[in-house]
Amino acid sequence: MREFTSKSLEEVNESIDTTNKRGFWKKLFAFIGPAYLVSVGYMDPGNWATDIAGGSQFGYQLLWVLLMSNIMALLLQSLSARLGLVRGLDLAQASRSAYPRIVNFFNWLLAEIAIAACDLAEVVGMAIGLQLLFHIPLLAGVSITVVDTLLLLVLQRFGIRKMEAFILILIATIGLAFIAELWFAKPVGSMLIKGFIPGIPNNDALYIAIGIIGATVMPHNLYLHSSLVQTRKINRTPSGIKEAIKFNFIDTVIALNLALFVNAAILILAAAAFFNTGLNHVSEIQDAHRLLDDVLGNSYAPILFAIALIAAGQSSTLTGTLSGQIVMEGYLNLRIQPWLRRLITRLIAIIPAFLTIYIFGEGATGELLILSQVILSLQLGFAVIPLIHLTSDKKMMGEFANKTWVKICAWLVAAIIVILNAKLVIEKVSEWINNSDKPIFLYCTLIPIIIGASLLLIYITVLPMVQKLKDSKTIVPDGTLEKLQIIYDINYSRIAITVDFSSSDNKAISNAIAQGGKTAEYFLIHIVETAGARMMDSEIDDLETLSDKNNLENYKSDLELKGYSIHTKLGFGNPKKSIPEIVNYFNCDLLVMGAHGHRAVKDLIFGTTLDAVRHNVKIPVLIVK
Repeated sequence: MREFTSKSLEEVNESIDTTNKRGFWKKLFAFIGPAYLVSVGYMDPGNWATDIAGGSQFGYQLLWVLLMSNIMALLLQSLSARLGLVRGLDLAQASRSAYPRIVNFFNWLLAEIAIAACDLAEVVGMAIGLQLLFHIPLLAGVSITVVDTLLLLVLQRFGIRKMEAFILILIATIGLAFIAELWFAKPVGSMLIKGFIPGIPNNDALYIAIGIIGATVMPHNLYLHSSLVQTRKINRTPSGIKEAIKFNFIDTVIALNLALFVNAAILILAAAAFFNTGLNHVSEIQDAHRLLDDVLGNSYAPILFAIALIAAGQSSTLTGTLSGQIVMEGYLNLRIQPWLRRLITRLIAIIPAFLTIYIFGEGATGELLILSQVILSLQLGFAVIPLIHLTSDKKMMGEFANKTWVKICAWLVAAIIVILNAKLVIEKVSEWINNSDKPIFLYCTLIPIIIGASLLLIYITVLPMVQKLKDSKTIVPDGTLEKLQIIYDINYSRIAITVDFSSSDNKAISNAIAQGGKTAEYFLIHIVETAGARMMDSEIDDLETLSDKNNLENYKSDLELKGYSIHTKLGFGNPKKSIPEIVNYFNCDLLVMGAHGHRAVKDLIFGTTLDAVRHNVKIPVLIVK
């Protein structure tokens, strides 16, 4: 595995301490933020173009695509957050440690193309918003968007919390604007419900549906989320990580549902204002803005529309910059000045936007926006598949590896994305070849690129599976005989001992002392397994708990008088979970367990509890009978 000399987004990594927060709401507030920065990518101008096109052409029929995309995004973003919290690596860094250098280079290249496509949508969207609100020519608006490269640099100086607050203000602006727009549009409720019944009317609807998926399940947001969750300082214990995963999931659910509301509002607005009035071919944002006043009969509707568009473009341009930094540093281990990184990304986006508008006119912006979202969707597989492999790896993720049902759902999502994209590519390439005067040019350029991308996708899918098969030693039933290498200088310095205040504790403690002598530190562990302890955890204060505390202190006093360094820890609830958590928390290098008298601890020695403990600690376990 490759080592990483710097942390992801090092300037803000672990800059917010969540370990000193008490109570559910204070904890939740400390964790809330990363998913909102991610969610703005789900409501950028590219989404507007696909939603407006879908609503005006097909009414409410593609609402189910938005809902499906949101469910996909929720699953994948939760996996992304889990990867960052458990391994302390973002998706680019983790991929770099898992795949060969050449594969990582192409993955980086594809990720950069996706970020540039996203930035293209933001450039065009911002320019359209400025034109609609201030009547600035579109080419001039595109040029002005270079200036907002400085905004992220200013916000970063105030810390991640200030940036999150700024993004929340922009999201609130978008949300309030569309609440007002829906009030003006007055959509029909019964038609809305029918829109959630799956169905694709024709190939044009498929093209827009895939654009919606690309605009919603954005590949660069998977890199972003796995990094942003690391801005929170958490307890690096199993229970601390589990708590962080829980609160980040709540953050993700709330943020992505807000993004779903905005996307659904745009599509519903387009369906109510245009499809229901016979205007079935409104794909340009400018046309939508111009027609809102005429159709809805309200002069505030187009103004709110333009304000929300600018807010959407500006918010998503900030997160796109952060994604670019994460991808470049993670895959290439290359750091450049943030202002230069931002300027390069923005120029890559501005050049095609400027040329398209200059050559084909302002009417081509709608098609350009939808094309940018399709490009995003085509890149999704190259981010999603490594994410599933990495979060399913028990060797790296331990107890936080994906459960079987999660893996099934994740692979189903990946399959849907890849199959829909393959269908789109085949249809579009066939159409281009049939309509081209010189198809040989496409055969010599586009076809090799598609074949190469397909082979790369197959490789990153199959490689981890092959490696897993190689790692499993199944040559002979008893394994492969290896030459013995005896190590004589094994010294244990931090030894954990489970005790139950019975006569067998003498054997357990004696065997532990035989391993460590007087130079080691000893950690006496007892688990309170009463029903009250299972329900209330450390808050329990009954007679048995008080007696167990006194017994531990008596053991400690006796052993300290004999010259041993002793620590005590009382755990609560299920020993399968409590013992490994305590052992891992104290970084012990040996665990000694005695065969105690009562039935529950017999199970600990001989049954399922022992297996659970052994699998959840990465140190030797000595069983004393």
